[in-house]
Order: sequence, then structure tokens, then C-alpha cells
Amino acid sequence: MRIVFATDLSDANEAAIESRTCLECLDNIGVSEVHLLTVVPDNVSSGLPGMDAASDARAALAPQRSVFERAGFDVETHVARGTPHRRINGLAERLDADMIVVGSRGQAPLQNRLIGGTVRNVARTAVRPLLVERIEETPDGHAVKKEHLFQDVLDATDFSENAARAYDYFPALTGATERAYLLHVGGGDAESTATAEERLDELASDLGDRTGFHVETNVRSGNPVDEITAEEERVGATTTLIGARGTSRLRRLLLGSTAESIVARGTNNVLLVPPEAAAPR
Repeated sequence: MRIVFATDLSDANEAAIESRTCLECLDNIGVSEVHLLTVVPDNVSSGLPGMDAASDARAALAPQRSVFERAGFDVETHVARGTPHRRINGLAERLDADMIVVGSRGQAPLQNRLIGGTVRNVARTAVRPLLVERIEETPDGHAVKKEHLFQDVLDATDFSENAARAYDYFPALTGATERAYLLHVGGGDAESTATAEERLDELASDLGDRTGFHVETNVRSGNPVDEITAEEERVGATTTLIGARGTSRLRRLLLGSTAESIVARGTNNVLLVPPEAAAPR
């Protein structure tokens, strides 16, 4: 399995890379090849005689590369110039990557440069699954908020084609996931709730047979984003799995308000599966 790991070389990103538990989670789902990428904006230069920003970035990637290599991954480093989300998605497509991984600091978009720009734009345009790792500030610096990335996965489904594509990603997580939680947020009337419960039970039976996970289901009513985040807290999910809606221009404009809000407002790691995503190798 091949991933593109995007880093801005900050202390927060170093926390994600240096988490042994996170690296073990990636190894457990079959990741063997890591492409470590940082993007230098076109308007940034080093200002040092005989040096440039790309050279500085390449040197700064070396310690992060060493962490991955010591953990047993095959690693290549890449320094690109331009718009971050375009370079991240472009490399992922060129390499036929199975996943893109980015770190996210905090929740509020105005306080978070990545969520405010790069992550949101990667999510809107990616054709590869996107894992957003939540990174929080600690007294000692930064740390991954929930290191056991795929141990407890909440799948928020509306039974659409895109939700089905996200659900079908579960087998790729078999080496790391212990428990799966299937959630549908509906209108609250008795008939639709009963129908949703029946459909979730069918999915749970199928998923348990295919993966051996312990699977639980729940139907909630209300605002989808509020109910998904409440369910994350209730079950102790470490990652929320969700399918992105739409394609091309429509997707870039909307992404799917629920998916984007979960990425921007949630406290969980998020695995966003876009419409065009292929099954991981």
C-alpha cells in the first residue's frame, strides 16, 4: 500500500510522524511505501546566499524521512513548488497512491491554517482517500489526539452510493480495526427509523462476516454533523469514515456539507473516501 504523507515541516506534523502508535497503525493496514511531501509556495524564498527554499525544505525532510525508515517503511521525499492542495493531489495521482495523509491542528477553521486551506481543498478535489490526523497542543508541544487511528471506526452512512463506497473501504482496515460502528442520522419518524435500523443490521451482519470486527449500529435524528460528533464521543471512535459527495465542479463547490463540516469541526481523525476512489491494493 502506497501513501502520500503531506507535511508542512511544523512541530505539529512532526508529532504525527513520530508517533510510534500511528506508524504501527499504518503498518497494520499494509502501508509499505511512504512518499513524504512538502510544498513550498511560489512566493517563498530562503533569503540565504547560495540557498533556496526548496533546498532548505529538502534538508528539513531528512529527519522525518529517518523516522519512517527506522519504522521499516520504504520512503521517498518530494519537494514541490506551487499551490499545496494541487501538488498533494497531483503527486498522489501520479504515483497512483492508495491514501493521502495530512495533519490537522485544532478545530476552528480560522485558527487552523491547514483546515482553513490545504485540507479543505485536498478534500474537495482528491480522488484518493484522505486521512486527516487530529493533532492537539500539549504542555510539551504537540501530540496526535487519538493515536490508535483505526482501532474504533465510526461509519456515518446515508445509504447513498458514496456512503457505500466508504463502507467498502472497511476491509482495507482489517489489520488495525477492532470495532466498527455504523450510524445513520435520519428524520426521526418511526417508519424511516425502522427501515434504517433494518438496513444497518444487514450491513453489520455483512461487515462482521467479511472482517471479523465487532460491529454495533445506531440510528439518531437531528442535525447530521451534531449527531455524528455526538456519536463519536459516545462510542469512543478514533476515526470517522465518511464518503464525499459530488464530482468535478459541484464537488469543489460543496464537497458535501456534512463531510466538510466533520473535517472542519470534528475532534476525530477522519477518513474521507471520495467518489472516484479505487479499492486499495
